[in-house]
Amino acid sequence: MSAEINTVEVTEAAAKRIAKIVSAEPGKSALRVSVEGGGCSGFSYKFDLVDGRNDDDFAIERDGATVLIDDLSLVYMGGSVIDFVDDLMGQSFQIKNPNAVASCGCGTSFSV
Repeated sequence: MSAEINTVEVTEAAAKRIAKIVSAEPGKSALRVSVEGGGCSGFSYKFDLVDGRNDDDFAIERDGATVLIDDLSLVYMGGSVIDFVDDLMGQSFQIKNPNAVASCGCGTSFSV
């Protein structure tokens, strides 16, 4: 796999929101993003606050925030951009995934 395919980007807006959320949770140090089977399109994203890294984690650090992705999830998320959107529809983390061939309306599940 090339480094470009194996990379996930975190936008400035997402990094600021992650840093704010993690700082308000005692004992937590990072946001873990993972891919699970399920959801209306086949796979879904899962977000968890965690207190440490695993040996197989890919870590992204930006503006005081740390995002962890395990190597299995990274296979499905390579090339993605994690963003935080605050608009009339509400506030949410959104993942723009170039590997997804279809996604649901809520943006939390996808298929490859």
